[in-house]
Amino acid sequence: MATERGSASVEFALVLPVLLLVLTAVVEVAVAGRVQLELIGAARQGARVAAIHPDPVQAVEAVHQALDDGLEPNVIVTVERPAIVGRQAIVEVELRYRVLAPLFGGVPLRLSARSVMRVER
Repeated sequence: MATERGSASVEFALVLPVLLLVLTAVVEVAVAGRVQLELIGAARQGARVAAIHPDPVQAVEAVHQALDDGLEPNVIVTVERPAIVGRQAIVEVELRYRVLAPLFGGVPLRLSARSVMRVER
């Protein structure tokens, strides 16, 4: 027993970095999932506006208003809005997101959302 003294501390010191890395990865995946859901909601809001208003700029503004301020500058919004009633208005939102930025400088991840609604006016 005397020769095993301190082995628990050494084992804990060896396992701790791996445990912290796994925990950080789980948190980052959860944050990326939240951002994806936010993009889906913003695309939906933009499609609602595009279905009613003929000006695509208003749909882009609606997407930016639906997003957090931190995501807003990095978002690319594409709006396809035909002038014919009954056709589909399509809003696509894309974001280049960096996962694990504090640890590895960021692993690039492309998040996108697409929403389609029929033109009403």
